[in-house]
Amino acid sequence: MGSWGTSRLAVLTIASAGVITVVGLGADGWGGLSASVRARVEGAGTVLGGRRHLGLLPDVPGQRREPWPSPLREGLPRLIASVDGDRDVVALASGDPLVSGVATTLIELLGRDQVEVVPAVSSVSLARAAMRWPDESCAVVSLVGRDVSLLRRELAPGRRVLVLSSDEETPHEVARLLVDSGYGDSALTVLGELGGAGQVSASFDRASVLADGGIDFPRLNIIALECTGPMVGGWVAGLPDDAFEHDGQLTKRDLRASALARLCPTPGEHLWDVGAGAGSIGIEWMRAHRSCTTTAVEADAERAARIGRNAARLGVPGLVVVTGRAPDALTGLRPPDAIFVGGGATRAGVIDACLAALRPGGRLVVHGVTLETEHLLGRLYGEHGGELTRITVETAAPIGGFTGWTPARAVTQWSLSL
Repeated sequence: MGSWGTSRLAVLTIASAGVITVVGLGADGWGGLSASVRARVEGAGTVLGGRRHLGLLPDVPGQRREPWPSPLREGLPRLIASVDGDRDVVALASGDPLVSGVATTLIELLGRDQVEVVPAVSSVSLARAAMRWPDESCAVVSLVGRDVSLLRRELAPGRRVLVLSSDEETPHEVARLLVDSGYGDSALTVLGELGGAGQVSASFDRASVLADGGIDFPRLNIIALECTGPMVGGWVAGLPDDAFEHDGQLTKRDLRASALARLCPTPGEHLWDVGAGAGSIGIEWMRAHRSCTTTAVEADAERAARIGRNAARLGVPGLVVVTGRAPDALTGLRPPDAIFVGGGATRAGVIDACLAALRPGGRLVVHGVTLETEHLLGRLYGEHGGELTRITVETAAPIGGFTGWTPARAVTQWSLSL
């Protein structure tokens, strides 16, 4: 909602039974609705929507019209409550109602049984058609009201990406991000007012030409990217250690891959990264799937700030950082599906709090390098079972004119699945 790249409207009707019906409206606007739907909108006692959308309607004497609150998610429950009991409430929304649309928010708020969706052709479909890109050949990233850093996760040589813009400045913001990521040579096409009489497009062989601004675009647009740049890193666990800014407090690549294999990132699940250090475990958890989320808990304020920078640079700016010390800092957090403890396991109450927070099916992985932590993990293994592993990693390094193995500190890993 709010992106000019979603240049279609939707009509939501709050029926007397409380069910909201979401009906897609084409780029031809009011005139594209069927007579029956127009009559329903004109006959409504209350109409909700963005100011631009409300301005598209014909005048209806006595009809109450209310704009969406800002911010939407925080204000929507109050707005819905304020029209409860009104006669035939209708709402207008931008775009395919389930592509960065208000129907998604309403389903989350009211439950899917209270929302019926009758979609129109989406702006994403129109963009694919304009570019002649098959669905399976491209990814879709919504930047509508979101951090542009989300795009970083999708960057890979030869990858095609459709970006739903937030406004007319998004193409320039995307271009600057591409340059900063080494992808300034990517081809970029801006598609504006898709499906409407004013549909326009502008193609650029190199995204870098947009980085300094100076070119005006329609407010409603979708950006089509054909990526050219370096390999940043895959979605399988084990990014290079130098992908992270750190002060030495980092779960190293091979140990990180081992821990994440046992944490088992699953779409829609939430991780606690306790004693997060540089945040590498939580970041790679979120890179595994765009619906995976993380709360990183770190006592050191400087490291906590560093986690946020790492998350944005690696395409997961939504990672939540809590500056505090476990177990106290764990109170009130979103319930986890998996927990990684990279530091502070021997602190009183930390492991107990983590075990108590996990639900059936949850996973816990704890790393330790000290004898004290190793003793604790041995006891926990005896009490709870799971898997106890001692991991040593050696890397080749010069020894004079020869090459030998340099061992890293051994790590004891305890993992448990409930």
